[in-house]
Amino acid sequence: MSKINSLFVTRLYHAALSELGKMPDASELEAACLSIADDDEAGQKWCEENNFPGYTSYASLDDLPWRFPVFKDLTKTLDKHVAAFAKDLEFDLDDKKLKLDSLWINILPEGGIHTSHIHPHSVISGTTYVAMPKDTSAIKFEDPRSAMMMAAPTRKTNARDELRNFIYIEPEVSDVLLWESWLRHEVPMNMAEEERISVSFNYSWS
Repeated sequence: MSKINSLFVTRLYHAALSELGKMPDASELEAACLSIADDDEAGQKWCEENNFPGYTSYASLDDLPWRFPVFKDLTKTLDKHVAAFAKDLEFDLDDKKLKLDSLWINILPEGGIHTSHIHPHSVISGTTYVAMPKDTSAIKFEDPRSAMMMAAPTRKTNARDELRNFIYIEPEVSDVLLWESWLRHEVPMNMAEEERISVSFNYSWS
């Protein structure tokens, strides 16, 4: 009798922040993101010099949990989600924990994109969503096998999720997505007039 198995599965964690701990007040978190973006001259300069659409604190601030209590509360909740995901992945952490390595704000205006990328030097990466206006971008994940498919035919439009070349996820405000940091992803163009606001992060093993 024939048998077909799925091998080398890519896991994606999707949950509401409130499922594991305190959920930060959405309006307070949004106000903090906008306030920091207005005050962060170094971040604004970096975005301008690197033709980065909108704003990110990635290259300018590394102490958000210290600056605003709402980010400190967010980090405590993210720690629990990451621990749950690491358990699902069956990582052998050798009595160590995955620790927050970096956390940053992303504000994407109308017409802005985040091009395809990975997060080197991290184990788990993720994003939680602060403002997701109607018709804004989903996040797009790429099948990590794409570079090795060579002469393979394209997939059917109704192919099962695990067989597609790209997956689009449309999270809601206060959702959290987690994935292994080698998984390539991008944010297509924001077609909404309002800003798309998210907080991204990396966890490392040390």
